[in-house]
Amino acid sequence: MHRSRIGVVLVDHPSETYEAAADFWAAAHGSSRPEKHATAESPYEDLGHLSGAVELAMQRTGAGTPPRVHLDIETDDIEAELARVLALGATLAERHEEYAILHDPGGLVFCIVPVQSRAEFEAGATTWS
Repeated sequence: MHRSRIGVVLVDHPSETYEAAADFWAAAHGSSRPEKHATAESPYEDLGHLSGAVELAMQRTGAGTPPRVHLDIETDDIEAELARVLALGATLAERHEEYAILHDPGGLVFCIVPVQSRAEFEAGATTWS
């Protein structure tokens, strides 16, 4: 048995469009950008939470990655969640020590990550048998 939930909506942009896009999405969300902006070494930037405790974040991606939106599924058991979504039709793109990058059946990128937000996870995760 394990638990999971969609915890983050990430807006991905390569360096050449990142700053303008981050300014736009922060303003569209009604938030402000943090003092420390995303860099190549630390590519994530938190823009606050959406309704229901789902985080909105920016991710600075590498050159050649098209702008896109992707979801992070946070879980207390990476291997069990990976098996669950693969059985549903996802395909594995990259497996890393602490997370996995996948594609849904239509090709949309998403990630499986360890629990990032303990209180929100405890309040909203689904239990899978």
